[in-house]
Amino acid sequence: MGGTFQSLKGGGSAIALDEIEISILRSLAVQLLELIGPGEPEPAEDADPLAALFASDGPTEPPSDPALARLFPDAYGGPGGPGLKEDAEELRARSAEFRRFTENDLRTRKREDALAVVRSLDGLTPAGDGAAVLELTGELPLRWLGALNDLRLTLAARLDITEDDESAVLFRLPDDDPRKPMVMAYLWLGGLQETLVETL
Repeated sequence: MGGTFQSLKGGGSAIALDEIEISILRSLAVQLLELIGPGEPEPAEDADPLAALFASDGPTEPPSDPALARLFPDAYGGPGGPGLKEDAEELRARSAEFRRFTENDLRTRKREDALAVVRSLDGLTPAGDGAAVLELTGELPLRWLGALNDLRLTLAARLDITEDDESAVLFRLPDDDPRKPMVMAYLWLGGLQETLVETL
């Protein structure tokens, strides 16, 4: 398999990972979990789901951390967005209301994706050749895809990468630049993400 996802007969994906790759992926997923934060308490069994929806008390302000701002962007983008004529105050109010009702659910999904990565890696034991084959079936390929995307967004925010300058930043760093390991992880995750998409 050579470090890329391959399709499994009958559906799903598989990849061979060595001990270092397992450790890096697990560490990144755990850091993502820490960044996203703890989950919401489970609702009581007799709780009214409709009442819970309208009583939602999610955050209304965008995150100050640039990585979290990439993971949980404003729904309306801000003043001057395409096709929007409202003033800045109206856009902020609409974004705050949207965030209030959606961010907690989005955080839960992102947390579940990262946890799925950690749990599936915890079950791996490299064999004598130093590699272990990870098989993803059912909902796991999509969970992994979500987590890989979130990891890349987080690293892009930490590296201050935008789509416009991605290639310049990534391919021109000298080897002694302290950001180089993070850039290499960003590129590697991109390769994993691309090959996983191809198997779906």
